[in-house]
Amino acid sequence: MSRPSLTTETEYCAALVRDLDRDRYVADLFAPAERRGALFALHAFNVEVSRVREAITSPMAGEVRLQWWQEALDGGARGDVRANPVAAALLDTIDAHRLPRASLTALLDARIFDLYDDPMPTVNDLEGYAGETSSALIRLATLVLSPQAGAASAEAAGHAGVAYAVTGLLRAFPVHARRGQCYVPLDLLKAHGLTREDAVSGRASPALQAALGDLRALARRHYEAAMKALAGVEAGELPAFLPLMLVPGDLTRMERPHDPFAAVPATPATPALSRLWRLWRGAGTLRSAARAS
Repeated sequence: MSRPSLTTETEYCAALVRDLDRDRYVADLFAPAERRGALFALHAFNVEVSRVREAITSPMAGEVRLQWWQEALDGGARGDVRANPVAAALLDTIDAHRLPRASLTALLDARIFDLYDDPMPTVNDLEGYAGETSSALIRLATLVLSPQAGAASAEAAGHAGVAYAVTGLLRAFPVHARRGQCYVPLDLLKAHGLTREDAVSGRASPALQAALGDLRALARRHYEAAMKALAGVEAGELPAFLPLMLVPGDLTRMERPHDPFAAVPATPATPALSRLWRLWRGAGTLRSAARAS
């Protein structure tokens, strides 16, 4: 199999992100044109590894897939790794922007959790999981956008990633519950007299609503901390943080009375158009936050 052209690889990655990670796709369009291909490659890689569970029949098969990606990063994978357009684009991006492979390795390690039905043990574990996945993606994106991205963007990325990831997990709570997956930390459930089985039972209760409310509060705290940290971030790095602007609206929607095992009530506008509008408006909010320094 011949390797696709660079343009084809970029187009492939862009289409994958557009179809399966619309929030980050739109955010990437706010980046300078010459940086978008690298961002598409990074986020296409994330699409591939975050959806492994949906494509496999057993956790072991999922671990094999994640191991292939690790070997691709290390240069030890069998066959022509660069025949895979996402792998080829990712490796080019790593080299061109000197991205730390250790961050990508940690992301792959964290994604092993997704393959199993083991519950998330503690809130600290959840923050660590979000940090190694969502926060790492934001940090890597800042390095693509600005090789000199400093400590301020690292701190902002840490909080922004946790806020965005926890909000996303809350949105996906009904899907995960049907699969038997539990991302609601056991220590938080225990504080409300609940067990893992309660969280995946399909039976709503005031205690479960309270536990999910605690998770929303956690996301809000990290959102607020991220917004404060953004005061020291350079304007050129801001597209990496744009998905964060969806967090307040998503949390507000989930606070409306509804069955937590059902879909979150829709917004009056078409959901896709509503999110597009919130991202566009959020770009201005980010610029204002960055100028606050």
